[in-house]
Amino acid sequence: MSNGISRFFEPNAPKLSNAKGMHSLRELFKIGRGPSSSHTIGPERACKRLKELYPDADKFKVFLYGSLALTGKGHRTDVVIEQTLSPIETEIVFDVEKTDLPHPNTMDAEVYKNGNKIAVERIMSVGGGTILFDGESAVELPVVYPHSTFNEISEYCSSKRIRIWEYVKEMEDEAIFEYLSEIWQTMKHTIYAGLAADGIIPGRLNLQRKAKYLYNQKHMDESPATRENRIVCSYAFAVSEQNAYASTVVTAPTCGASGVLPAVLLYEQEKFGLSDDAIVKALATAGIIGNLIKTNASISGAECGCQAEIGSACSMAAAALAELFEMGLAQIEYSAEIAMEHHLGLTCDPIFGLVQIPCIERNAVAAMRAINAVSLANFLTDTRKISFDLVVRTMYETGLDLASHYKETSEGGLAKHYNI
Repeated sequence: MSNGISRFFEPNAPKLSNAKGMHSLRELFKIGRGPSSSHTIGPERACKRLKELYPDADKFKVFLYGSLALTGKGHRTDVVIEQTLSPIETEIVFDVEKTDLPHPNTMDAEVYKNGNKIAVERIMSVGGGTILFDGESAVELPVVYPHSTFNEISEYCSSKRIRIWEYVKEMEDEAIFEYLSEIWQTMKHTIYAGLAADGIIPGRLNLQRKAKYLYNQKHMDESPATRENRIVCSYAFAVSEQNAYASTVVTAPTCGASGVLPAVLLYEQEKFGLSDDAIVKALATAGIIGNLIKTNASISGAECGCQAEIGSACSMAAAALAELFEMGLAQIEYSAEIAMEHHLGLTCDPIFGLVQIPCIERNAVAAMRAINAVSLANFLTDTRKISFDLVVRTMYETGLDLASHYKETSEGGLAKHYNI
């Protein structure tokens, strides 16, 4: 394998979907426990399915490979697996040597009954809490959206003179906006809970919560720009700290990047007195952007680095803000493109495998970058050269070229050089 390509899987590994079209936003926005959609929500869903498939099993032996093995302890993957399969006896093996994997988040489950091995299941946690059992494909999920590029969606919306949220309404079932409303209420609750919390986040870093402190740092001479920075960042910290505490968050598009989108949306809602209905429409627009990235590239840090997580979250947030400001399709596209373009090559190097450093601060920085991306798009849309579809393709290829120690393995970057 050539230098720079992940040692865990080949660069022609199967993508999440090769189908024409995309799946429901319900497959993107999921409510679950942190700290990692790939390392906790995905394995939890896999184990629940194993219990359904093998109700008579009396023992499971689970082998974790790739990123699941290297950072599973820090992400509490073993704890989630044991709790989910309980009371069935479960043995967990962290195998950091196996390299011929279909995806860097791969696990094998051996199923036993009366001392005999009755089945073996290979499962991939492909990002955002989505799992695939070996032999399955995401194409088996219902295709809700007939289009799979922004260009196709833009042409369709332009021909019908509708906005992206109206496109979502047309393609999904009637209950989708009720679902997105639940998503928004959960996002807000997570922010409020994070702002109210004190203390140390569990883990070897002994990291102090900062959201409440940051939110309360008010000064009489504070400028509007400084206040915006402080409030937006405190909201992003609040969600990210809740996630690191293994509390309930919304994948947007992942747990590790869950603080970006709610932070900017709540700030703008409060600033302009916007209704929840307006926010839900913006969430729908953000969801389409996330869906496009998930379909054509990746939202998995283990597959493409943090550009796939925080870059995608920033891109989604920028598009959502552009929708809130009722900007045109070209401006929405440019906002999302700028946000992703300037995260290209971003590595995923969580210290000790914990979703804390640099993850928490990174959510705050990306939230502010989303706001800046919309401002730039508002002024410069007519001068743009790069399409959103092109930058998504570029992100995926960049991710495949990243060395494995920069893709959620905690073997490079800050994770390599930090010492307590």
